[in-house]
Amino acid sequence: MKIALVATEKLPVPAIRGGAIQIYLDSVASIIGRTADVTVISIKDPELKDSEERNYVKYLRFDEHSYLEQLARHVRGAEYDVVHVCNRPSWIKTLAEASPETKFVLSVHNDMFAPDKISDQEGRDCISRVSKIITVSNYIGKTITSRFPSAQSKTKTVYSGVDLVDYQPHWTTEGSRIRKRLRDEIGLEGRKIVLFVGRLSKVKGPHVLLQAMPKIIEEHSDVMMVFVGSKWFGDDNINNYVKHLYTFGSLYPENVTFIKFVKPRDIPGLYTMSDLFVCSSQWQEPLARVHYEAMAAGLPLITSNRGGNPEVIEEGKNGYIVYDFENPEAYAVRINQLLSDSSLRHRLGKYGRAKVEREFGWDTVSKNLLSIYKEAMR
Repeated sequence: MKIALVATEKLPVPAIRGGAIQIYLDSVASIIGRTADVTVISIKDPELKDSEERNYVKYLRFDEHSYLEQLARHVRGAEYDVVHVCNRPSWIKTLAEASPETKFVLSVHNDMFAPDKISDQEGRDCISRVSKIITVSNYIGKTITSRFPSAQSKTKTVYSGVDLVDYQPHWTTEGSRIRKRLRDEIGLEGRKIVLFVGRLSKVKGPHVLLQAMPKIIEEHSDVMMVFVGSKWFGDDNINNYVKHLYTFGSLYPENVTFIKFVKPRDIPGLYTMSDLFVCSSQWQEPLARVHYEAMAAGLPLITSNRGGNPEVIEEGKNGYIVYDFENPEAYAVRINQLLSDSSLRHRLGKYGRAKVEREFGWDTVSKNLLSIYKEAMR
């Protein structure tokens, strides 16, 4: 089977600049490439060659300003069996016209079928031309099928995944070593660490966690809330919202710290050094991949009842859902509960790690994708 995996025009693959889609494509490509002819297509980057081969996978990179045009020209002559396009339903018509014999699979990682992103005609045209639509959560699937019922028979949820080797729980020998090293380096030995990983934007809700700090500090003076991220992938420039967060956080110099953009390879250790993970998203999140990462590192989860986030939570088994998601005190209650009970943290963390191993390893994701590709070709 000859397959092309197509990233958006935003970031390169491999994910040297971050990006959930980029991590997703690079991870599954190396596994699917063991049994199929796989090409990953993304934008050019000064740190990457325009074309190369790694681990049985070919990588092609096109200029971001003429990306779709170059992509269409490439698929016209490449004779792929399946082209898997990520998050760009509006591209399907152009690509399908360029290569009518190819089967197209669209994966939807955000609400790309919203009225402000695609017209009724474009949506219907896309759905008629694709063989399958993969969504990262049931929530995203419903955003498509509720507007376009004709997509129902083609749409299937395939949850994303995580590298089970890169993320080490603290109870493993390697995890224990990483935890001690990073805590020593950052000066956090003996602290209870609450971790936030994500863009520092209002929709992600870090300000809500800062508003919860007085209630948390009241019960746990040894807490350290660690915010990992910047305003955009790889961009440490400060906008007004980030400046507000830094000013707000400075009110609690002993209990709040910010770590700016971290290269993807350094992210796993930050989970391992922490005690629990919080996702405070205020928008209808498709299903943030940080949930998989936290579970893989053996952390209990606290997440907001937004979008697809609750779909990976088994309440009281691997974490908790905050239904009153705009209320700082609602987060404080759950954070304090977990900080007060190390055995509960350990039990939830163990269950989460086992859940990831069963359901969300990249081998499982790749197997699910291959099954859909084969269905598309029938």
